Amino acid sequence: MRYLWTIVWSFLLSFLISYVLSSMAGETLPINQVLVLTVIFAVAVIILGDGVLKEEKDY
Repeated sequence: MRYLWTIVWSFLLSFLISYVLSSMAGETLPINQVLVLTVIFAVAVIILGDGVLKEEKDY
């Protein structure tokens, strides 16, 4: 379930970034760029969340 929400939020954030940048440039919204950014954000968050950033457990 957390991977699904990661993908949803990655899509929303990448859509927002692509929309703002394309509207500032006066171009149409490139959906390919949105999908590529979604994959990049999702993979980065999953790798950081599961691999790199682990909680230290105090025993």
